[in-house]
Amino acid sequence: MSFFAVLFALLIEQLKPLPRDNWVHHRLVAWVAWTGRNFDAGKPRHVWVVWCIAVLLPSLLVALLYAGFRQFGLFLAVAFNVAVLYFTLGFRQFSHYFTDIRDALERGNEDEVRRLLAEWLHLDTGELPRTELLRHVVEHALLAAHRHVFGVFFWFIVCASLGLGPAGAVLYRMAEFVSRYWAYRQRTLDAPANDRLLAVSRRVFGLIDAVPARLTAFGFAVVGNFEEAVNGWRRDAGLWMQPNEGTILAAAAGAVGVQLGGEAAPGVTPDRSKTFSGGLHAQAAAAQGSTSGEALRTTHLQSVVGLVWRSVVLWMLLLALLTLANILG
Repeated sequence: MSFFAVLFALLIEQLKPLPRDNWVHHRLVAWVAWTGRNFDAGKPRHVWVVWCIAVLLPSLLVALLYAGFRQFGLFLAVAFNVAVLYFTLGFRQFSHYFTDIRDALERGNEDEVRRLLAEWLHLDTGELPRTELLRHVVEHALLAAHRHVFGVFFWFIVCASLGLGPAGAVLYRMAEFVSRYWAYRQRTLDAPANDRLLAVSRRVFGLIDAVPARLTAFGFAVVGNFEEAVNGWRRDAGLWMQPNEGTILAAAAGAVGVQLGGEAAPGVTPDRSKTFSGGLHAQAAAAQGSTSGEALRTTHLQSVVGLVWRSVVLWMLLLALLTLANILG
């Protein structure tokens, strides 16, 4: 019944999306902050204690609740899956920013674009060159689509097949959230007592996200220009410091046929900026840090939207086939 749970969750989220400043986000912030304050005493072993309590404990609780609902019937179990997926499959949680920025770009309102991008990323975009605004919008939209949709898809399917219900969706979103939360705390000079907390949370999320990131890249290749997407994946993924992000963005750039990448402006996602210190492919270095393809234009935004939606349809078809095979089996 995984297919129907995902389908209903997506439909409900399209009709009634969570607002930008919602109570779930506030509760998550309070929860992660509480775990850091109460279980992080600055020693190396406390890093794992904080991470396990912040991420694994909610996932385990969801798995236990699912098992309890499953005892009372399939309908309650599916309803619980839909409820959890509604809060984790956040397609509209990022798409409203993308839509607003696209509208501002079409109106030529650069100040509004900068304001919306800064609000979305919680970073100062004042030093970002005008020519780079569009690139950052596209890159962050693609990564947000992966983390709010495709990554959740993967871990929900894996854990649901093991009888754990939506625990995988919670695991993925909590792991992503804590890595982003501690990075935000560090940038605001309110860093945790243990310096290793941010590094460990990023490293663990990188491991959790490794397979979903490559499946997302493969999905972009299937629904886009397959040959160029695979070539871009192999040639340009090393341009990004984060391998998972580089895989997704390089494949997406090839699938749509646009240029992505380049030097990051001061203060803009320094943890995700490009590195040219060595170890890059010769073709990528010759491209001066950008993937091959056309220079980004406002009209390419619609192509990016189409790429994401086609990928969603692809994942839903695969999930439908898996559900059908499970029913028939």
